[in-house]
Amino acid sequence: MTRYKTQPPWEFLLSASRNSLQSYELTRLSHAANLRKEINALLDQWLEENASAMLARWLMEQRARPSEIDATAPGEAKANGGPSVSDNFFADTAVQPSVTRGAA
Repeated sequence: MTRYKTQPPWEFLLSASRNSLQSYELTRLSHAANLRKEINALLDQWLEENASAMLARWLMEQRARPSEIDATAPGEAKANGGPSVSDNFFADTAVQPSVTRGAA
């Protein structure tokens, strides 16, 4: 990794004209904007790589887990209180738990 000079050129800045200082300011701001674009591109790439790795991990865990539906015969799941087709259909329906409050 390249290490950049962090100290401003003091001799130049202290003796520069207003136009030179404005030019210097614009070049520094332009450089900062370019660095920001590079950082954003790297951050996006980092997020994509992490998401891909997490997906691979999730798939490995899903494959390692024995399936509850595959373990039972076609008619047994409902008789044993296991999952049914309606469990998948209504999976996004929120069930409100009953709340027990203390004595009034």
